[in-house]
Parts: sequence; structure tokens; C-alpha cells
Amino acid sequence: MINQKLPKIWYGGDYNPEQWQEEVWNEDVRMFQLAGIDVATLNVFAWARNQPDEDTYDFSALDATIDRLYKNGIYTCLGTSTAAHPAWMAKKYPDVLRVDYNGRKRKFGGRHNSCPNSPTFRKYSERMAEKLAERYKDHPAVLVWHVNNEYGGYCYCDNCTESFRHWLKEHYQSIEAVNQSWNTAFWGHTFYDWDEIVPPNALSEEWDGNRTNFQGISLDYRRFQSDSLLECFKIERDAIRKHTPDIPITTNLMGLYPELDYFKWGKEMDVVSWDNYPSIDTPISMTAMTHDLMRSLKSGKPFMLMEQTPSQQNWQAYNSLKRPGVMRLWSYQAVARGADTVLFFQLRRSIGATEKFHGAVIEHVGHEHTRVFRETAALGKELGQLSDHIIDARVEAKTAIVFDLENRWGIDLTSGPSVALDYVKEVHKYYDALYQQNIQVDMIGVDEDLSKYDLVIAPVLYMVKGNYHEKLEKFVADGGTFVTTFFSGIVDEHDLVTTGGYPGKLRKLLGIWSEEIDALHPDVYNRIIIKEKTDHLEGEYPCNILFDLIHPEGAEVVAEYGDDFYKGMPVVTKNKFGAGEAWYIASSPDSKFLQDFMADLCMDKEIKPLLASDPSVEVSQRVKADQTYLFVMNHNDTTSQFELGSAQKRNLLTGETVKGTVSIDAHDVMILTE
Repeated sequence: MINQKLPKIWYGGDYNPEQWQEEVWNEDVRMFQLAGIDVATLNVFAWARNQPDEDTYDFSALDATIDRLYKNGIYTCLGTSTAAHPAWMAKKYPDVLRVDYNGRKRKFGGRHNSCPNSPTFRKYSERMAEKLAERYKDHPAVLVWHVNNEYGGYCYCDNCTESFRHWLKEHYQSIEAVNQSWNTAFWGHTFYDWDEIVPPNALSEEWDGNRTNFQGISLDYRRFQSDSLLECFKIERDAIRKHTPDIPITTNLMGLYPELDYFKWGKEMDVVSWDNYPSIDTPISMTAMTHDLMRSLKSGKPFMLMEQTPSQQNWQAYNSLKRPGVMRLWSYQAVARGADTVLFFQLRRSIGATEKFHGAVIEHVGHEHTRVFRETAALGKELGQLSDHIIDARVEAKTAIVFDLENRWGIDLTSGPSVALDYVKEVHKYYDALYQQNIQVDMIGVDEDLSKYDLVIAPVLYMVKGNYHEKLEKFVADGGTFVTTFFSGIVDEHDLVTTGGYPGKLRKLLGIWSEEIDALHPDVYNRIIIKEKTDHLEGEYPCNILFDLIHPEGAEVVAEYGDDFYKGMPVVTKNKFGAGEAWYIASSPDSKFLQDFMADLCMDKEIKPLLASDPSVEVSQRVKADQTYLFVMNHNDTTSQFELGSAQKRNLLTGETVKGTVSIDAHDVMILTE
């Protein structure tokens, strides 16, 4: 468990008493107790209060808050307060201020406003983390450390320029290696000295964010900035760990956020935490996929849901209310997929500034007689009754989808072949096909051990780094099934094309050669014509976006294109390789094809759905020792039914026993166990 001091699913969220007068604080505690809240995240944005000038540190207010909450049964998730530097620091030490993408030096304001390579920021953030750890190392209230907050954003200042050059020296050793990796002979961009290299932004190689003349330098700058921010986390983490080696340390990630390589970050965190804020049109399966991704950052260890709104957000285009029951439902969706906490932003709603209309457990009216509070209190009571049943239970999957952040950067930065190619959407299509059939999935990085899986899917594996192809070959040779798609095996980790024919290093494994790639408007479709009917695949299916023109080199042709000048050419192939098989999907198919295709593969590998295939409910399962906990969640606005079979199950939330055909109310949840 995260911390044995509180052996249950933690319940609470961000609390900012510094924004309120003292007379409000006791009322907060009363209402927290009514809601069953047992954890408060404190001190996330309190640097200016804690350190009013360079030499003064004042933690008296924080002392009082931690003590007051703890005396009333509420523990602390303790922030380091370094998510926004104080105004005096920006005034006295301007090196702490970022330079933006357009080359403009920022003034004081906002948050995420510190240069990650500023000596000033690193010095004072480390000092703050250490002073907090020294002060609270023995305080019984502290459960977990929360470093900074939602790291993100790039900087292009002189500090970053110099640090980037040092980073390149460490990674490449010589300027000649840099020129070769970036293909700088193109357009006469050869560098002869390290100080000729400048960051790629709107003043040099890039425009519109992800458009660049040289993918190599833009890729490396993203790696460098991700590493720089990670180094800031590690500096604070190590300062804390010297004094509290047994208290876990985290920072809150942001799901599918594109700027940081979260698989590298996960390795450095004691427990992964993240903030879940779906938009009004986010598919439920996309949120499920993101939970699975966060769980997979540490190879399946339970994670923390650090933030979600009790009802309404404030920064989306359309900030809809969570309908009655949906907050509870989405909370359990996180728990079902590996979360051991349910935490909110925020516990009391701010009265001013940009988040004053972001939802909270305690609304502006200031009392408990609101729909949101009633629902929050009901969930708090329910989580308390679950006790320690769920914590530490694992999600077990025999299917994995490869999600590589550097591959995503490469696809986003490449010039062509289609603006419609969206890596996350293509990955989600394959995930959703499994989600609809109640198949559990791990979202893995390229470093993950593949031997525990029977089926591995790597949609649009554009970038094949190092010897990753050998890892895939061994997986398949040992009996695994591998699936990849169009626009795979094209480049190496420097975005240099692997010559000798696509799909490059994957050519031997897949048994095909891709001659050309056609890119059409996404409204233009071709057809996938199945050659021989299988248990699920038959007839034809539409496909669009990209169309690889491939030739078999030992692979079996399972389906052919139905239209255009490449009518009759392969579009789906299967290659026997050792004891396993490798599949190639040469275009972007519709959801019906993917559901039928995945049903065939899972049947062949004896990967069974958690329930008989029923897309009307979401299903996930956690396992602890020999006990299974099957979560059934109804995201519909009407009652749904599912088939449980003859085995009798007990609903952990109600104590009722069920079997056979089971009805589940709209927005309801069941946790079924033996």
C-alpha cells in the first residue's frame, strides 16, 4: 500500500486554507468529517507564503493546518510548494523566468513559470524541499510527498541553450555525431562548434508548435526538456528522501500530456499519481485507456488519482456538470483500473482568480446542503466501508498496447504523409476494440518485459529504436502474437529513415515490403476485402487516412484492397515467425473490423473477456491473493443488463448476491466478488 498509516482507499483532495480567513477553517474540518475525507493535499502553491523573502522561512501557518487536520482524523499529502516561484525571486533573479516558444522573456505571473535549468530555481526549490522534510520528517500526519505540481512547458532561454549543448555532448560525445544524427547536410546546416547550436523554436527551426525543418533537433529538444524537468523533480525528491526515506514521493502527471516522457518519469517516482479531467466529448474508453497507461508506468503497481473535479471544471471550452451519479461512477472507474486513492481538486472552491468556477466539495454557498456535497459524502462513506478490500489489488492483463512518447513526438513532428494521422487516436482505436469486448489491457512502454503477454499491439510504430525489433522478434518466436500497422518501422530514434525498404527493421518479422504510402483525405475510403471467412472476420470493411502498398515476402495475405489502382494488393497480412505470428494492418480500419479482428486474435490466444462480450457496460478486474474484484460500471443513462452466468457473486457495495442475468441502474457500479 502507499502508506500503512492509512490502510484504505484514501479520500480527499487539494486544500488551500491560505486563501481563507481563520473563521472558515473549523467549518472546513466539520464538513470534511461529514464527507468522510481523510486526506488533504496541502502546500502546493504556498511558496510565497512559506518564504516571503530570500532569507526568511515561515511554516507556522502550515504547522497549524497540519496539526488541526490531524487532530480531526485527516492526514496530509504534503506539497513542496514549488509549482510557482514567488514574486521577489523573479524580481531579484530574472534567470528564473522562462523564455517562451516565440523567444519572449516572461515577466512574473502564472504558474509553470520557472526555467527548469535556472540555477536560482534549482537552488531554492531544493532548499525548500529539504527544509520541509527536516521540519515534518517525524510528523505522523504526513502520508506522501507531492513534489511541485503538473510539470510541463518548455523554456528557450540562455540557461536552457547552454544546458542543451551539455546534454548533447553527453549523449553524442562529438559534434560530428550530432551532424550525422540530425542529417544537417540537408540545407547546409552543418555545425562546426557546439555554441552554434540553438534551441528549435519559432526563431529558428520550428513553427506552429509541431512543425519543424529538422526533426532530429526538435526530437532531442523535447527529450532534453523532459529530462530537465525530471531532473528538477529528482533534485527535490532526493532532498526529501535524505530525511524521510520511508515516506513515498510523487508528482501529479497529466495522462496523455504530450510534452513529457512519462515512462521515464514513472521509473523515478515511488508511486504514480495523475489528474483526470475528461472533456465533454472524451470517450469513456479514452479515460479508461489513460488510467491503464498511468498504471502501466510502474508495471502495474496501483496509482493515485490525485485530482478530479467533484462536478464542474473551469478551463474546458464547455464546462458541463457531472450528472448525478457520474462523480461516483468515474471515481470507481479509476479504482477499477488500479487507483488506490480518490482525491479531488478542490475541497473548498476559490473565490477569485482563474479557478473560482472550478468545482469543489464545498461550494461558494459554504454549507453541506448541495447535491455535490451529498454525493461526495455518500461516496466517502462507501469507500470507508470498503476498508482494505481493494488496496494493493492488481489488474492482470495478457494483452498489451505499446504507447511510446518518443514515437508520438516523431509522428507529430514529421512532415507528411497526412495531417489526419493522430497517434493517440490510432492507439485508442485498437484499445477501444478490446475495451468493447471486456478484454483487459496494459499500456506499455518499449522497456517493458513482453514475456508476460500473449498479444502485443503496436499501432503506428513509426520509430523503431535501437534493438527493439529484436525484442519483438524474440516475443513472437517464443509464441506471442504481434500486431502493427501502416507507417511502422520507418525511422530510427533520430528520425532517420531506415533504408532498404519499409518497414525497415520490422521487415523480417512481418514478412512484407512496403513500396509506397498513399495519403488521401480522411473522407475518402478504400475497402478491406477479407479473402477467407474466419470466426469473426468476413466480407468487407472501410479503411482510410493512409494506405501502404505492400508486397508479401513470406507473409500470408489475409485481406486485399478493394479499390483504386492498388485494388487486389494486400492490406492485412499474417507472418509465421518461430512459434508465433506477426500481423500487419496496412491502413486505418473502422471499429467493426478491429472488433472482429481482435475477437479472432483473443480467441486464438485463449484470452477470455471478463464478461461475455457486452459493450453496454464497462468491466475491469483487480486481483489480490486469490480474491478477484470484478467492477461492472454502467455509463449509460438507462438501466443495462449483463450476463454473469451460473456462478453466484456478492456485490461488495451492497452485500447483495447476484447471478444469471443482472440489471444495473444508470450510472451505477457493482464490485462483484466470490
